[in-house]
Amino acid sequence: MGNIYKVIEIIGSSEKSWEEAARNAVETAAKSLKEIRIAEVKELDMRVEEGKVAEYRAKLRVSFKYLPA
Repeated sequence: MGNIYKVIEIIGSSEKSWEEAARNAVETAAKSLKEIRIAEVKELDMRVEEGKVAEYRAKLRVSFKYLPA
């Protein structure tokens, strides 16, 4: 039987960069999801406060191996 993968979207944030935001999202998700295979950045945005960038945000599509109970 072949493998089955589930795909979800997650959002990470960082005060420093989009790269760190994406890394934070994947590393945090990996604590509860087993066998993450692919993380694809789908969208980048920023939260702005008083005319300055307050937070970088990265939306990712993540696939991981589906392990039925």
